Amino acid sequence: MTTPPDNAVRLPLRPGLEGLTPYGAPQLAVPVLLNVNENPYPPSAGVVADIAAAVAEAAGGLNRYPDRDFPRLREELAAYLAAESGVELDPGQVWAANGSNEVMLHLLQAFGGPGRTVLSFAPTYSMYPEYARDTLTGWVAGRREEDFSLDVGHVRALIDEVRPAVVLLASPNNPTGTALDLATVEAVCEATLASGPAGPDGAPTASVVVVDEAYGEFRRAGTPSALTLLARYRHLAVSRTMSKAFGMAGLRLGYLAAAPELVEHLRVVRLPYHLSALTQAAALAALRHREELMGQVASLRAERDALVVWLRGQGLEVADSDANFVLFGRFDDRSAVWQGLLERGVLIREVGPDGWLRVSVGTPEETAAFRAALVEVLGR
Repeated sequence: MTTPPDNAVRLPLRPGLEGLTPYGAPQLAVPVLLNVNENPYPPSAGVVADIAAAVAEAAGGLNRYPDRDFPRLREELAAYLAAESGVELDPGQVWAANGSNEVMLHLLQAFGGPGRTVLSFAPTYSMYPEYARDTLTGWVAGRREEDFSLDVGHVRALIDEVRPAVVLLASPNNPTGTALDLATVEAVCEATLASGPAGPDGAPTASVVVVDEAYGEFRRAGTPSALTLLARYRHLAVSRTMSKAFGMAGLRLGYLAAAPELVEHLRVVRLPYHLSALTQAAALAALRHREELMGQVASLRAERDALVVWLRGQGLEVADSDANFVLFGRFDDRSAVWQGLLERGVLIREVGPDGWLRVSVGTPEETAAFRAALVEVLGR
């Protein structure tokens, strides 16, 4: 046992954080990395050069603080969403931060807090309860159905019972890949018009409904975005990211669209100058190349759909996916399957309900390596 230094002291750790470890998927040096839902295609040399030039230009002004409200970036993100989803937005309806993680923190800092609750439905993204914990917001998780859809009756009953400040829905959901149909999102928005905590005057407020569309660009044809509901529901926010479809995970740029008054509340809780000048410059440069950066989305969708068919052909249960990953099972000992794949140089994710594993969609070569390794592990 290591002897503590003579000047060791007990730190006043906040109650509830005792014994906790930082969030993070395993980062291992293996040939095939299919565990964190990254876009497997790096940006082209032309995109890299444009980003580098933009960052170099911004670096010449690093003695000055960045524009804290980044209007140019918000304008370009609004233009991108209009092209991608057909929904026209004013730049004042768009907000951005360092990854969608910080966007979620802003939402719970503004609308959550002590004595308030965020409601979601499990299985879902494992960081959601941590956002609640970090903002001292209560966490309640309802259940998803066997096919990972939502039962609207169950959702309504929990909303009535919990009276949440925030309802957090992932669509497509992580780790299942399940997208919500628009009727379900509409039903949640209708059920939350006056279901939130009482305001200062004692009158009820709405619950803020957040639809996390981090994987939205990968949705199958005919699956609409919740962005189409923004004009009707001013308590709705739809979050996106440049990490997945754009292949810009290292940039750390997430954003949301919502009514201007909702965005204004986020401006109150954000740290001053939270988006660096370099991040803004790199994001603007990447958005200039959105057609190229999004060019691999169709091929990744096709690769995903083929992988679903192949896994089912192996006699496995597979959740329908509108994301760039696939949840498959069920295994009596999923840890043994995960370990067997790792020993063959393929890293996937042991996450989600017991008996299931999640694999990201990679390049054709990476997917072929995963298939071959899985066949060996399963002895087929």
